[in-house]
Amino acid sequence: MRAVTWQGKEKMEVRNVSDPTIIEPTDAIIRITATAICGSDLHLYHHGGAVLEEGYVVGHEPMGIVEEVGSQVQKLKKGDRVVIPFNIGCGHCHFCQNEMESQCDNSSDQLYGGLFGFGKLNGNHWGGQAEFLRVPFADFTSFVVPDTAIPDEKVLFLSDILPTAYWSVQNAGVKQGDTVIILGSGPVGLFAQKFAVMAGAKRVIAVDPVAHRLEKAQSYNQVETFQLDDLATSADDLYELTKGGADVIIDCVGMDGLEPVKEKAKNLVSLQSGTISPIQMAAKAVKKFGTVQITGVYMTPASSYPLQEFFMRNVAVKHGQAPVIHLMPKIYEMIQKEEIDPTPIITHTMPLEEAAAAYNIFDKKEDNNIKVVLKPN
Repeated sequence: MRAVTWQGKEKMEVRNVSDPTIIEPTDAIIRITATAICGSDLHLYHHGGAVLEEGYVVGHEPMGIVEEVGSQVQKLKKGDRVVIPFNIGCGHCHFCQNEMESQCDNSSDQLYGGLFGFGKLNGNHWGGQAEFLRVPFADFTSFVVPDTAIPDEKVLFLSDILPTAYWSVQNAGVKQGDTVIILGSGPVGLFAQKFAVMAGAKRVIAVDPVAHRLEKAQSYNQVETFQLDDLATSADDLYELTKGGADVIIDCVGMDGLEPVKEKAKNLVSLQSGTISPIQMAAKAVKKFGTVQITGVYMTPASSYPLQEFFMRNVAVKHGQAPVIHLMPKIYEMIQKEEIDPTPIITHTMPLEEAAAAYNIFDKKEDNNIKVVLKPN
């Protein structure tokens, strides 16, 4: 089959790789009809050497048609149309049974739960930017789309970014009347803004250095915007703008955000890759007794983590991989009821064969890019 493979730093290539096969009786094979590039894929694009081997198939936002099922698969059948979550869950362990499926005990032999396309730290499961995908624990790790007429683009983002954004807002405890700062106006940030408004936030402020992403935040969510240009002063400016700090700050940026010169130099002699500047900004711009939710991916140890700021100002810090499987039915219902339409964030739909160009566009935010959907064949 054809698949997007990691070939080294900032080098994704579509290659011929082996077709997936049924390995366990609980597996299914999916023929991919749509898949997407996620912001967290960019962390692998830049820093994947820590967890990936050359030739590894990436991607964790796929959907498609069931082609084959193992002998113990009971809920899925050939021909079912499914969205595949980025979490891999067995459905039976303590974590899967208690809506914490991103830390499934049985989907990885590491300390972390199993994820598609994230390499050896997360179970070594090949990803879904490909023509076909093997889905472990397929009965639990899939969502059957009941409405066959609904287009892929309406439901594709149930795989990750919609439930991740929803969970981020819920986990942060956003409530009626809150002031919320969302760092990053990429796909997850845009959806987090929308869910924060729906949760009753009085003010939602979108922060990003890229003008067209802020324009999308304003048009899609009607939120306030703040264009980031000076990391040294932005936290103080946001603190003043919110008159004493935001009740909640949600970091939807992660380690590929803007990296100050001093931090770049420090990273040469530390285990850290990328930046933690969004966390440092949040530590200063949040209200005392406020909450910082870290949703952007950080894959390495961190130098200069602002522990003192968090401790001295009684800031609650929450973070982690969103458990999305149990949220997929709820958000699907919201889409059906037209409470949310995820399609306006799609700016580019491209053939899978053009994935290398798509990664370059997405990484550089060129051509007013926000979200790329890839189509096999």
